Amino acid sequence: MASKADTLWEDVLEHVEANEREEALDLCRQITSMDPNHAPAWKMTAKMILPMERRGVQDMPSLSQAASAYAALQNVVKLVPDDVESWARGGILLVDHLGMLEEALNWWQQRRIANPTDVTPLIEQIAILVRLGMYSEASDLLEVMFEPDMEQPDRKQLANMDRVRQMVDKASKMEKEEVFTPQNPNHPRWDIINRMKTRKPMSETFFLFTFVMPIVFIIGTVAMQLIGATQFGFILVFFIILGLFWGISRAGAGLLQSINRHALDLERAIDVESTSGKVCITTELRGSKLYNHTIGKRSDAFRERHDRIISSDEMISQRWSPQIPNFSDSDGWWSEEENLDSEV
Repeated sequence: MASKADTLWEDVLEHVEANEREEALDLCRQITSMDPNHAPAWKMTAKMILPMERRGVQDMPSLSQAASAYAALQNVVKLVPDDVESWARGGILLVDHLGMLEEALNWWQQRRIANPTDVTPLIEQIAILVRLGMYSEASDLLEVMFEPDMEQPDRKQLANMDRVRQMVDKASKMEKEEVFTPQNPNHPRWDIINRMKTRKPMSETFFLFTFVMPIVFIIGTVAMQLIGATQFGFILVFFIILGLFWGISRAGAGLLQSINRHALDLERAIDVESTSGKVCITTELRGSKLYNHTIGKRSDAFRERHDRIISSDEMISQRWSPQIPNFSDSDGWWSEEENLDSEV
């Protein structure tokens, strides 16, 4: 005989089919109250809390929605550690909408403990470490990611692996002489950021038109005059131009990053504020064109939480450093004795 929770779950599916989200969410909460180990109900709770998708793209959640959905997903992965979708959604909520980078590092560490050969948590951890300027730790994880005993990555994972490898390489080269630590109010990069506070970062499109395209045009014109007199020459010049555009674009990526370093530094400062819960950006800088542009790219939930941190006006300690998990630790999976019935 089906339990009451199972009966209610069938009702949930009917409400979801009819797009009756509030009714489905209310029943899911009843189910998890009766049966805290009902993983599908927890997962559906998170889905119903978050705004619905429109044409495959999800609307931005509020801070309350993001926090509540994350709480539900914690229960899902504790009960079903192989639920890849819930791990991914939880990671997105932590980084993009809650700005809790330390918590996100631990979140993905728990995934590594559940499945030590999965490359995805390593990719996510490396990206977070780069954002915080922790290049030594990121390099160590890069080596782990390419070890032979890791799972064979699919095409998308391979692309992401290459992306984070390049990210570490470019960022570490840019900050080879000095890694910006926003918690240090006397760091010399703060003077540069303040001098550049009226300038927004250069866009990639503008950079292509002002730097890449002129070089390609000049070299392409010379090549056309030298070898473009025949049909074969015209085709050869065409491929030369394509190769030049690709090569110069890649070579110029580091230059664009250097030009925009003041904006990248400010992004790190905002990340440090959001993950530490304390402030390090001055009031004068916070009202600038650069700051408004940078914070404007963040999600609504992130800005809502960040505004609360600013309102608390608690200054960060100069000795603050991110609390990162022991990446070589194979223990530490959430205790089964923990209360899974989180308040959502």
